[in-house]
Amino acid sequence: MPGGLRIGALSKRAGVSEHVLRAWETRYGLLSPTRSAGGYRLYSESDVRRVQRMRAFLAQGLSAAEAARAVLAERSTLAADPVSVRKAEAGGVANLRAALDELDERAAHHVLDELFGALTIEAVIRDVLIPYLHDLGDRWGRGEVSVGQEHFASNLIRSRLAGLAPGWGGGQGPRALLACPPGELHDIALLSFGLVLRRSGWRVIYLGADSPMADVEHAATVLGPELVMLSASDSARFDSVHPQLVRLAQTTSLALAGPGASSELAAAVGAQYVDGDPVTAAEQWTNR
Repeated sequence: MPGGLRIGALSKRAGVSEHVLRAWETRYGLLSPTRSAGGYRLYSESDVRRVQRMRAFLAQGLSAAEAARAVLAERSTLAADPVSVRKAEAGGVANLRAALDELDERAAHHVLDELFGALTIEAVIRDVLIPYLHDLGDRWGRGEVSVGQEHFASNLIRSRLAGLAPGWGGGQGPRALLACPPGELHDIALLSFGLVLRRSGWRVIYLGADSPMADVEHAATVLGPELVMLSASDSARFDSVHPQLVRLAQTTSLALAGPGASSELAAAVGAQYVDGDPVTAAEQWTNR
C-alpha cells in the first residue's frame, strides 16, 4: 500500500486549507497523490514542498495559475546529479520488474513511491515505465511471463497513472480529446500523453479504451477541442474506422498515435502523425 499524508495532515504541514489544496490539485495538477487501499488520496513530502513553493510564488505577486506553472517548471528542471538519475532509473526498472513478476502489489507501490519522489513524472513514465512495459511485452511474446502477470502489471501501472489525473478537465487551457478506437484496449501510452499535456496546462477530456467513434465525433462537435488524438496498437483498429477518421479530420485537428498509426495512414485520412514515446510527443506538442 502506498504511504503518505492524508489531505488534513498535508493542510496542517503546509499551512493551506484543504479546500485550496483540492483546487490547486484539480485546476493546476500541482499535487501528485497516490491512493490508499480504501481509496483515500495520500500525499508525499514532494507534495508538501510544492505547496510551500506555491505559497512563496504567490507571496511574490504571481497569480495562482502563474505560480503553479512556476512550481511545475521547477520540478521538471531539477538540477539532479545525472549519474544519480540514471541509477534511479535503472534500479527502478529492475525493482519494478521483480515486484510485478511476483505479483507483489505492496512492493511495486513502494518502488513507484520512491521513483515519483526522486524523479519527475515525465522521467518516471519515459525512462522507467515505458521501457518496463516494452520489456514486459517482449517477455510475454516469448512466453516468459503469464497472461496473469501481464494483466496484473499493466493494471497496477494504469491505475497508478490514473490516480495522478484527478480533475484534469479543469482550468482555462486548450482542450484535448483523447480516445482509443473501437476494440483497442491498450491505453497506458495515451493516458501518459494526457498527463504530460495536463501538466503543461491543457484541459484533458479522456474517453479512454475502446471508444465508439460516434461518441468521439459527438464529443468533438460539442466541445470543440484544439486536439483530438486517437491511439491504437494495431493498424486494424484504424482501418476499421477509416471513413470516420476522414470525417473527423475534416472538422477538427486530428492526430493518430501508437504502433498502429503511421505517416501514410495519417496522410490518407488528413490527420497528423504523432511518433515516439508519449512523453516526448506531448512535450513537442505543447511547444508548438
